[in-house]
Amino acid sequence: MATETAENYLKAIYLLGNDSATGEAGMSRIAAAVGVTTGTATTMVKRLASGKFVKYERFGGVRLTAKGTQAALDILRRHRLVETFLVRTLGLDWSEVHDEAERLEHAISARVIEALDRHLGRPAFDPHGDPIPGADGVLAERNIVPLATCRTGQSLMLAQVLDQREETLRYLHRHGLGVGTNLAVLSVEPGAGVITVRNEQRESVALSEAAALRILVQPVKRPVSARRERASKDQATRRRRARGRAGERAGVQTADRGPSGPRA
Repeated sequence: MATETAENYLKAIYLLGNDSATGEAGMSRIAAAVGVTTGTATTMVKRLASGKFVKYERFGGVRLTAKGTQAALDILRRHRLVETFLVRTLGLDWSEVHDEAERLEHAISARVIEALDRHLGRPAFDPHGDPIPGADGVLAERNIVPLATCRTGQSLMLAQVLDQREETLRYLHRHGLGVGTNLAVLSVEPGAGVITVRNEQRESVALSEAAALRILVQPVKRPVSARRERASKDQATRRRRARGRAGERAGVQTADRGPSGPRA
């Protein structure tokens, strides 16, 4: 069983590795993530390596083993289920639950986590849109892209917020942007580094390009308005009537000419 400190390292290595093109976490980034010096982080990583949780070579990156990945997913499952409970059940704001979950995730037993998961309806994603690992470690998949890559006029659903600093989450909440909300891209100004979107309240919200890169969205089909649907039906009816009239005229012309060819 990993200690609380070891669990924090494993979680940090997992998240950093996922954010890296090589799948490895650099020592300086690990140290920054857990709030220690590089020397302290190196000592702890060596202990994790001796416990078969990570693979590490001097001057190289750190990569989780299968054992380390399983332990990291378990702590992530606890963390994200706790965050979901704090927001859904206790009504806490999504900007203030991370630190609370950090404290609680290490103290909850597997039995309580299973009961919590069942109570919440086995959610696939937490309040920030992060996937919640199942009891088997499997993560839900979906087709999402950074908001910064979307084009003007595109209709989207906000799926995940990667920048979970309190000030970022408060800004998004203040402007009606949260996981599951719909938005549309109004304008993209690469020179100024600004992307403007429209929220569900039809208000314009300006976001920096850097912020938009850390917001993941899912393209959605625009709903057909009642007016457009009626117009489409009317057009189809007119086409059917026109075909019917053309057929009637063809029948009259044939009758006027009489039967062709010899009669029996």
